[in-house]
Amino acid sequence: MNTTTSDPIGFFDSGIGGTSIWQEVNKLLPEENTIYLADSKNAPYGEKSKEKILEYCIKNTEFLLNKNAKIIVVACNTATTNAINYLRENYDIPFIGIEPAIKKAGLVTKNNTIGVLATKGTINSKLFERTSNKIDNSIKIIEQIGYGLVELIENGELDSIKMEKLIYNCLHPMLKENIDALVLGCTHYAYLVPQIKKLIGNNIQIIDSGLAVAKQTKRILNTTGLINSAINEENFHHFYINKEGKTLTEILKNYNRIKIIEKEF
Repeated sequence: MNTTTSDPIGFFDSGIGGTSIWQEVNKLLPEENTIYLADSKNAPYGEKSKEKILEYCIKNTEFLLNKNAKIIVVACNTATTNAINYLRENYDIPFIGIEPAIKKAGLVTKNNTIGVLATKGTINSKLFERTSNKIDNSIKIIEQIGYGLVELIENGELDSIKMEKLIYNCLHPMLKENIDALVLGCTHYAYLVPQIKKLIGNNIQIIDSGLAVAKQTKRILNTTGLINSAINEENFHHFYINKEGKTLTEILKNYNRIKIIEKEF
């Protein structure tokens, strides 16, 4: 494949959650063209088997390669923790993964107790286990699966009573353990920060991976000579979604050069 600097950065996620990563990348690299794949029809990946997750990730990768992606951001914690090694071994293109920022939480905690809110697929993965084992043994990690959160986010129910109850049920066990840092281990959860802050206040630090992923993307583009430097009216951001795109449209309403394509893939 003859790759050029103007070719797009590819992103994929099990839905719209990875747009939180896209926003950080777009902020840091506004001159880049982008292609985003939202596999909302199959969300959430966190409830699927490892084999099925890998199948989806291969399909998503092939889709983005057919759109001339020069680098692929796996903007999904579950996909990264279950498939990133396979993708890197089998495709000749840089992959940027995302995993829960447990290490950062371990550095900022004052009472050595941190919470991790993530999907079942992420928490049960080998990569998550290895990442957790890298931090100081004196730090207590309270893990919580965010049952039902992704589905409500995909449906645009961010401020619903049902969402409020689910967030409370997820965070209450962590609050009882007196966590002082909360790791958001799913890109969808970035859209829940306002609701989470209402419950936990300002004394618990909320940590996600968005900015770190954006910086890593920029670093890899620089080292591979693929960074784009031309902002013009032809720059584009194409978002493909295989379900109705109302929620995606709402999330991206303040951005320019956005095209949303509802399409089966």
